[in-house]
Amino acid sequence: MNPVIVVHGGGASSISKDRKERVRQGITKAAEEGYRILRDGGSAVDAVEGAVTFLENHPEFNAGCGSVLNVNGDVEMDASIMNGKDLSAGAVSAVRCIANPIKLARLVMEKTTHCFLTDQGAAKFAAAMGVPTIPKEQLVTERNVKRLEKEKGALKSDCQQDLGTVGAVALDSKGNVAYATSTGGIVNKMVGRVGDTPCIGSGGYADNDIGAISTTGHGESILKVNLARLTLFHVEQGRTLEEAADMALGYMKSKLKGLGGVILVSKAGDWAVKWTSTSMPWAAAKDGKLHSGIDLDETSVADLP
Repeated sequence: MNPVIVVHGGGASSISKDRKERVRQGITKAAEEGYRILRDGGSAVDAVEGAVTFLENHPEFNAGCGSVLNVNGDVEMDASIMNGKDLSAGAVSAVRCIANPIKLARLVMEKTTHCFLTDQGAAKFAAAMGVPTIPKEQLVTERNVKRLEKEKGALKSDCQQDLGTVGAVALDSKGNVAYATSTGGIVNKMVGRVGDTPCIGSGGYADNDIGAISTTGHGESILKVNLARLTLFHVEQGRTLEEAADMALGYMKSKLKGLGGVILVSKAGDWAVKWTSTSMPWAAAKDGKLHSGIDLDETSVADLP
């Protein structure tokens, strides 16, 4: 198989001009990083973990060190990862003071008999695995402090204004697929609020017999429709990736007024990106070409370095 990776930087209402270039560079570099891993013989799981780790370490994205703040001004992060070869999966929620929740999710998948660890249990497991803790201040950016202040001052919450998540899907040369998704959640969320991102079937899904998907958008809406598995169900029924994405996103919008986006790769190596939010930074690498975009009507294609 020719390897493929697709990454997203989260659905958004709109991205300001001064951020757009940084976001564009970040998302394309994440795709390049994942593709390099695949080209060097790495697995789909390695590639999605590598791409998402890159985005967690990038302050422009709502994951890792760019995570939004909860009602107390703290960072609580969620992440999940899945291997389409055997449906093994790992997830963590409400984790604090670690740089890369996606790496912890992979450890849950590979080093425990469980799928999902939360809060203090996840923290104890991280310590047992030798995952270093970092001061919580290292995860807090000036931009996110301002966003929390603005949200607290708002008369009503605009739940669609920030739908930030990061995610990746990949197909490796052996025909295995995987997904990874990671987020800081939503601004001013209640302590302990968990969205779709760490929930297998909502925040993502991977099955070698179908393909892989990572989602982004309004977490509560995504949870209610099981957006990831719903989209892949339509693929199983014979729909194209684009049709399946349009149907599932359309259902979520009509039923719940929920906005979001998806990235998909099929078992055959086709890929698709779709969203109903105003924009969604994305990039895809396949056959030596790097495709990318942010807004609905723009896609650029370049040769991979």
